[in-house]
Amino acid sequence: MFRKLFLLFILIISLNSIAVAGEPQIVGRAAVVLNVKSGKFVYLKNPDQKMYPASTTKIMTTLIALEKGNLTDRVYIDKEACYVEGSAIWLNPGEQLSLEDLLYSIMLNSANDSCLAVAKHISGDVNSFVEEMNAKAKEIGAKNTHFVNPNGLPNDDHYTTARDLALIARVALENPKFREIVATKTKVINRDPKYLRLLINHNKLLWRYEGANGIKTGYTVKARQCLVASANKNGEEFIAVILGSEGRNVYDDAQKLLDYAFNNYQTLQVINKGQQLKKVPVSGGQGPVEIVADEDFFDTISKDEKPSYDYKFKIENLKAPVKAGQKVGTLLVYNKGTKVGEVKLVASNTVEPSLTAKGKKVLYPGILILMGLFLTFQFLKKYGRIKPKY
Repeated sequence: MFRKLFLLFILIISLNSIAVAGEPQIVGRAAVVLNVKSGKFVYLKNPDQKMYPASTTKIMTTLIALEKGNLTDRVYIDKEACYVEGSAIWLNPGEQLSLEDLLYSIMLNSANDSCLAVAKHISGDVNSFVEEMNAKAKEIGAKNTHFVNPNGLPNDDHYTTARDLALIARVALENPKFREIVATKTKVINRDPKYLRLLINHNKLLWRYEGANGIKTGYTVKARQCLVASANKNGEEFIAVILGSEGRNVYDDAQKLLDYAFNNYQTLQVINKGQQLKKVPVSGGQGPVEIVADEDFFDTISKDEKPSYDYKFKIENLKAPVKAGQKVGTLLVYNKGTKVGEVKLVASNTVEPSLTAKGKKVLYPGILILMGLFLTFQFLKKYGRIKPKY
């Protein structure tokens, strides 16, 4: 009897081990993996737990600077920027560098001093720049993120989540220059030779992991080791976010998560931008409108899964005229009955009002005018203002 219970115990332990073997076990307290094309998460560990982001904050700083600034701008360095604590390229008061070189120093060398210089250049002062960072986070959908500085230095009101950081990083990767900067291993910036010129990317994953192409490391005593990592293999691209890891484990965490994503998931293009989907009649129009997808739609699924997609149209009540490119509704995409996304729909052709409709537009006002004149005449006639001849 004891032997049977022991064997049953071993079997239960084995089954549990098999059940969890698929997902990687990591040190980081919070982590996610996101597919860049589809925006779908394939791994979650405390994804919405508020965490300190440390220097991964600089992803947003660089994104704002790229959107608002000009790379060839000369940025003047003041004293405040020079004396900020933490990692730096040791800027000097009165020095001038291009915005492009400063952004390289931010993302490769994690330069806190460059962050302040860039913030002031873009927005006039640091507080205004931080307001833009928070506004951009809200626009992206990073609901649990709040910044108080552009470099990630510790502050209880400066926080984010693993999910939010992945969303921010995905938007940042849409910018080609951002992609170029974060994939760069070393860079010599245009600066007086007596100052630091050679930048070496702190992100060791660029050397250690095949296909790695970004993005940013971070560390403070409170935040511990943080990493937003991205990699591209055979057309698949994933972002792994790890927050609150320890020492070198952060790179082991990233490799485990990326391997898990590449080995177990695939991304399918379900809808093509411009794909013709449906013809819809237009009220008062000369003909139907051809409805097309306004964007590509991708879905990331397990490699073992056999998908079965179906669609539901939500079309607006269309009345002529309808212009080409006008939004006309939304396509809901389902896989085996579960909603997996939405696609914006637009008109591919212009539909003008029909001749009948045009005639009615002219006829109806004319009838109303004649009726008005007739009633006015009858009123005046009745009360003696107009004496009839007959």
